[in-house]
Amino acid sequence: MRTSYMAKELAATNHVDQERAAVAGFVHDYAKEVAPEDYRRAIIEEGLDRNLLEWNRSIWHGIVGANYVEQELHIHDQAILDAIRHHTTGSPDMSELDKVIFMADYIEPGRKFPGVEVARERTALNLDAGVAYELQQTLLYLIEGRERVFPLTVAAYNKLGIKTEENFFE
Repeated sequence: MRTSYMAKELAATNHVDQERAAVAGFVHDYAKEVAPEDYRRAIIEEGLDRNLLEWNRSIWHGIVGANYVEQELHIHDQAILDAIRHHTTGSPDMSELDKVIFMADYIEPGRKFPGVEVARERTALNLDAGVAYELQQTLLYLIEGRERVFPLTVAAYNKLGIKTEENFFE
């Protein structure tokens, strides 16, 4: 529920459809507790990219979870499904709704981790600045832990997280 409320709040301040944001925020983790073998079966049966089999639940619950939401909850709004799909990895082509869910999940009031206040402050000032910060922090966390980085996350960072002359990101 906290992500849904945060998504609605971020949507309101960023001129994004609040109803879509609330729904996506409410169901974004619908498939988070699916058994690994069920994810694997869904990847194969749904004809998803077989490279997903090399990853784990932290990646699957967004990407594969969107399929579960569509099939089991009968939500067919592509914008909502894409926001669910991208909330775990980001994407270089995130819509504004995708960004809202990406950030709402990261900064919802129950989150307590080093840097969350900075993320909240940046997001309050500018949604793209929040997204850039989250991507940067995610990459730092994964690299420091010597973990693999999902290719879409790298692509998202390369497009949305890099400081350019056109933006003000740190």
